[in-house]
Amino acid sequence: MGSIPTWARVYVVCVVLAAVACLAPLPAVHAPWWIVAVLAALYAGCERIPFPHSPKGAAARVAERGAPRGLGTFLPVLLAGAFLLPPSAAALVALPGALLARVEQRPRWLRRVWRAAQLAVAVWAASRVHWALGGRDAIALAHFPYALVPAGAAVLTFCLVLTALDGGILALAERVPVRGAWRGLFSRSLASVAVHGLAGLMMAVLWRSQYGPVAALLVLLPMYVSCWAFAQYHRERAAHQATIRALVQAVDIKDGYTRGHSERVGQASMMIARELGMDDERVEVLRFAGILHDVGKLGVPTRLLRKDGPLTPEERRIIELHPEYGHEMVRGIGFLGEARSAILHHHERIDGSGYPYGLVGRQIPEFARVVAVADAFDAMTSTRSYRRARPVPVALEELERCAGAQFDPGMVRALVRALNRHGWHPAVTAGVYPPTPPVSSRTEGNPTAKDPAPTGADECGARRDPDGVDPSASGVVGRRRP
Repeated sequence: MGSIPTWARVYVVCVVLAAVACLAPLPAVHAPWWIVAVLAALYAGCERIPFPHSPKGAAARVAERGAPRGLGTFLPVLLAGAFLLPPSAAALVALPGALLARVEQRPRWLRRVWRAAQLAVAVWAASRVHWALGGRDAIALAHFPYALVPAGAAVLTFCLVLTALDGGILALAERVPVRGAWRGLFSRSLASVAVHGLAGLMMAVLWRSQYGPVAALLVLLPMYVSCWAFAQYHRERAAHQATIRALVQAVDIKDGYTRGHSERVGQASMMIARELGMDDERVEVLRFAGILHDVGKLGVPTRLLRKDGPLTPEERRIIELHPEYGHEMVRGIGFLGEARSAILHHHERIDGSGYPYGLVGRQIPEFARVVAVADAFDAMTSTRSYRRARPVPVALEELERCAGAQFDPGMVRALVRALNRHGWHPAVTAGVYPPTPPVSSRTEGNPTAKDPAPTGADECGARRDPDGVDPSASGVVGRRRP
């Protein structure tokens, strides 16, 4: 319980009080209580079925923080209640299922109460809008297509309330920056909630028709099948994530100097991809590319990765084989898609002086150009045993200086825009290293001054460095690491 911030607890209490206010008129409500009981029992049963979470947009965020692990929030039942029942009675449908559902993370009782209150408020608001627009009569008289108008407004209201409350808990409990807490929640939720809303409307219409409740319950069968299909996808994706984690952990164990680097490169690659307007599927694959870009280091002798002091030309040639090693390792992993080309080509340079094939400009795959910028940015902003981290503005200045020679200028501009918009909050931080030796007087007190590069290092593109950024840009002092 100590892990839940005080303001998050206050927020949960406020939502609970709002839910109590929604339920307060119940004693004076004339509702078909047998319908309330049937829907509440049905929803509670759906929450107990041991499937991974159904796709539900914003609600999925709550699931990730320890909400019930059953069919998830089975929205058709809740929305059918909003269409069939008065607002207070409809809000009551969600409570038994949410309070009795499986919860993995602690504190379980607080998470159950939060989820129950959130759903009660959302269902109450949806029902209120639906009844205010005459939806009850439209369903009872099968008045189509007008019945779609109040139902659509109710679904929209339900989605808005869920995402608004979710954003608040993200900002307070997960400490997501306020500017980004609500970003994209509504758009990601609306499509799935709308599909569930149509199923709930079908249930309500059949319930009020001559066919009765039994026919209405048959609507849940295709929804159950869709949840089963999503469960298979969920398991497959979990297997993908486990594969990637295993590979990254192996690299981190072998090359402890860069522990956490892969995850941060994946995060920076995602930021660039979103700024470029890539769709969610490509953004996810690009994240895989960033995370796995150095997997080929598993094929490089450990003594070279951990060597103190400069590398010999022969040792450097061996290390420069790691993109090809990595490409061979992941060649048969189909779900990586374009990520494989990024693993192979992320050390290519725009001017053609990179490796392994010396590609020029647009010959370099787009994913590889993104990962190259993300890789260099993290290399410069991470503290390692042989040099200090550079401030983000200084790192961006170096990337801009090297744009057009080493990096794709468009990718550099995208990273700059993304960082100006969101800031840099790496989810994974570098490990703890021994104290950093003092830097020269040339850089002491002047963070914008360039650190002296290793002997023989020139400007951008003059040498090839395994870190993905040329020595003069990376600020390496004394020795270079791959």
